Amino acid sequence: MKFQIIPVTPFQQNCTLMWDETTNKAAVVDPGGDIDKISEALKQRNLTLEKVFVTHGHLDHCGGARKLADLYNVPIEGPNKEDAWLLEQLNSDQTRMWGLPPGDPFTPDRWLNQGDEVTVGNETLQVFHCPGHSPGHVIFFHAPTKVAISGDVLFAGSIGRTDLPKGSFKALEKSIRENMYKLGDDVQFIPGHGPVSSIGQERRGNAFVRDKN
Repeated sequence: MKFQIIPVTPFQQNCTLMWDETTNKAAVVDPGGDIDKISEALKQRNLTLEKVFVTHGHLDHCGGARKLADLYNVPIEGPNKEDAWLLEQLNSDQTRMWGLPPGDPFTPDRWLNQGDEVTVGNETLQVFHCPGHSPGHVIFFHAPTKVAISGDVLFAGSIGRTDLPKGSFKALEKSIRENMYKLGDDVQFIPGHGPVSSIGQERRGNAFVRDKN
């Protein structure tokens, strides 16, 4: 599995293009906007888009999901159903909150839960439900390459905001300690914003969720 980060929207959100090298089938995680930029990356690598994955329902992460899925006639998978209320607000409340162009509300073809799996070509990723930043946030983990896509759960040196509607620091801390940190110190993760980091680096040095031991 290969990964390419495509920064999108004025928030420079890390949209991730991933693809199975044996089939050239691809998925796009969190297409918040700039669909032309995403389409150009697919074209340059001669990839066939198979699915759109969404970590959570905030506009900068999924505002373009419906448009991209319709453009390529592919399904949307994720987030967890607890974020349904956010997906319904993509062209109203969230637009005013974030100051971004309105997105297209949607219901995914598949809601995701803890323990589910998703596929890209012949590759499989594990799904973990990680509420706290939003109640329906999920992350994706590709065990063979030891790469996770964490959305706005964990960042290099920081964590996702918990002061947004239905946010919870207690829930976010639990998600990080019981799901992300158990993936292993050598796992690299692609956050929703900013640089890539590793589980080990954050477990040892992240001031918000440093290892208690």
